[in-house]
Amino acid sequence: MDNRVYYGEYSLKYWIELMLKGNIELPDYQRCFAWEEEQFKVLVESFKTKQFIPPVTIGAYKSENGNKNYIIDGQQRLTCILLAYLDRFPKKEAGTVVRDVLVNDNDDELEADDENTDNMIEWTFQFLTAKGNNKSDILSQCNPEHYKPLNLNLDDSFFSENYLGFSYIVPGNIEVTSQQRFFSTVFRNINIQGKSLYTLESRASLYFLNSNLKEWFDPDFTKSISSSIVDKSKKSRMDFVRYLSLISQYHKTHDENKVAYRYARRMEDYYESYIYSVVNDDDSLLFGKFSENYPDGNYKDRIDSMSRSIAELGLSRSYISIIDMDIYFFGLVYVELFLKRSIDLSRKEDLKRELTEKISRKKREPKHTKTPSLLKYLRTRIKDSIDIYLKYIVR
Repeated sequence: MDNRVYYGEYSLKYWIELMLKGNIELPDYQRCFAWEEEQFKVLVESFKTKQFIPPVTIGAYKSENGNKNYIIDGQQRLTCILLAYLDRFPKKEAGTVVRDVLVNDNDDELEADDENTDNMIEWTFQFLTAKGNNKSDILSQCNPEHYKPLNLNLDDSFFSENYLGFSYIVPGNIEVTSQQRFFSTVFRNINIQGKSLYTLESRASLYFLNSNLKEWFDPDFTKSISSSIVDKSKKSRMDFVRYLSLISQYHKTHDENKVAYRYARRMEDYYESYIYSVVNDDDSLLFGKFSENYPDGNYKDRIDSMSRSIAELGLSRSYISIIDMDIYFFGLVYVELFLKRSIDLSRKEDLKRELTEKISRKKREPKHTKTPSLLKYLRTRIKDSIDIYLKYIVR
């Protein structure tokens, strides 16, 4: 059955009602509210002067828990409409400042990520709609330290006489995985044409393909593992997908020299290929088949086991180099998640001493320290880390 698309427009007043009643909502992968106050004012002025404003895209999503209308594109515009109605604008205190980027192989920050996240806060309009379903209730719950008055003096006619168009997509296939794939693809395609997604957003839109696997790709413990090499005011989070994909290929081939072969200049493609292979449970030539290792799909016990090992080994911290992080984690990921074995923590001091000595030796190699991203060095870190951890498995 073909996908169906409907077109129309609603008054701003009706869009506000949809948001307040929860009839439209954001999927988990949607980015945070990223517009500055100046952009917000430009949009308001565009409505006042009857300029063209791009329509929003809503997707009809059916699941076992009921029907949902997801905002696929247009979150920034819709949020601004609600803020104009409330006559408030969020300060940075309204949400956690988003500083997360991913640690990369070069021991530096990802510049594209920094550009997109410097002025972003972890906040969406749903922070407001959770406070109430009408203007007075929401405003009564808004902390004045978190939201600034705008003093726009907009009357009711502004919201009832201005309109914003929409396209409403109804997928032909109601099977959950097919819908997730479809809407994730739509979201990514739309944003490729506009403001680029930063890495974490792009990855999250792929995790949405199978929400049951999100904790596999992005477990909670990664939030406390970081690097602060370049700018100590910013946090570069552990890129767990990087470890999963590289170790998955090693687990399939048992040959570190084949890991990421021919992907040196397109590693993000490599990571995305891994994500697709897992969510689709493909028998990938690179990574094997996820269900062969987890036939019942229950990986959470292993994630919990790894989390405990990280805590016992004291690995939840900030690292000064990708070399350190790789030696500590490649072998641990391999043993805990792919061999599904546990670390003998009664010998943890010996294990930590051996890992530390290996890191010291690596750092005495000037070329390795200068260019740790080269695959020949990355592969040695994979093999050396695994060889060490294999000595400390519970027998």
